[in-house]
Amino acid sequence: MYFAIMGEDAADSLPLRLAVRPAHLQRLEQLQAEGRLLLAGPFPVLQDGVLLPAMSGSLIVADFDSFEACQVWANADPYMAAGVYAQVIIKPFKKVFP
Repeated sequence: MYFAIMGEDAADSLPLRLAVRPAHLQRLEQLQAEGRLLLAGPFPVLQDGVLLPAMSGSLIVADFDSFEACQVWANADPYMAAGVYAQVIIKPFKKVFP
């Protein structure tokens, strides 16, 4: 079953995000290699129509056996350990298109 993992960045987390990004991407690459990753990416900050050099969070949609398995995976993310994310919300996701 697909789950959407939505991480909301802590204030001023960009330096932390950049520092642990390689480890975060490595975990996503593993999901992709296993054929479980549907999509992943950050939410850029848009202010007055201008993209700022900051992120407000991330979205990962991936296949997990259960909510609990997804939660364990999300809690082990380097962004969580480093304090990039202030909070994470996980919801089941039903792919309709494409």
